[in-house]
Amino acid sequence: MPRSAAIKTRERNERPTGRRNLVDIVGRQLRQEILGGVLKPGEKLPSESGLTERYKVSRTVIREAIASMRADGLVEVRHGIGVFVLHARPPFPAAGLLDTDPGRISSIIEMLELRAAVETEAAGLAAARRSPAQDEAIIERFEDIDHAMERGIATSEADFAFHLAIADATNNPRFREFLELTGKRAIPRSFLQDQPDEIASADYLAQIQAEHRRIAEAISDRDEHGAREAMRLHLKGSQQRYRSLIRRGT
Repeated sequence: MPRSAAIKTRERNERPTGRRNLVDIVGRQLRQEILGGVLKPGEKLPSESGLTERYKVSRTVIREAIASMRADGLVEVRHGIGVFVLHARPPFPAAGLLDTDPGRISSIIEMLELRAAVETEAAGLAAARRSPAQDEAIIERFEDIDHAMERGIATSEADFAFHLAIADATNNPRFREFLELTGKRAIPRSFLQDQPDEIASADYLAQIQAEHRRIAEAISDRDEHGAREAMRLHLKGSQQRYRSLIRRGT
């Protein structure tokens, strides 16, 4: 089948929901390249046909992804010339909003409360929308935490990757963007390496991992209510653990 005919067939076969997911995936990857400095301000994006070939999607998907980035002020379209990068950083002031003082346990609790508001819903959406590949990615990131625990190394990076995989499974790029803005602040024990040993003890990590397991299993089972409740309890439990530190005067 000629390439043009194949693309037209693919466009006809793309249901609105499926195309929306593809638009989000393509847009997220291009945003990451822009915000990560891979694509720099003033640089021209590949042509529409080049992006179509790169992402193996239709021109309609590429156009919608570009339109979304244009609406966010990340790119500008110069008709007859191409699409150019405008910003290397998010077009909104994230630093002040999500700053955390690691020296104050109360500041960490504030961040956990904000995460609970966002990630509880993310878990439910992930259960409803996740693809088989995204389900597998969540399980793999869960197992990465297990491997880190077995090797006796820090688990915070693997923990963050687990939560990012859940954000990706919502098929709404804003959830990943939120977590990426929080960065290291999303996993507060990474700030507390100089605190008492119980913060990262084997029992503590096992408890956290048991909570992760319940979240992953609910998402895998497409149990939206169960996933929300498991995430809510996980982050509420973290808040309670850090509040106990305040009560002990840590």
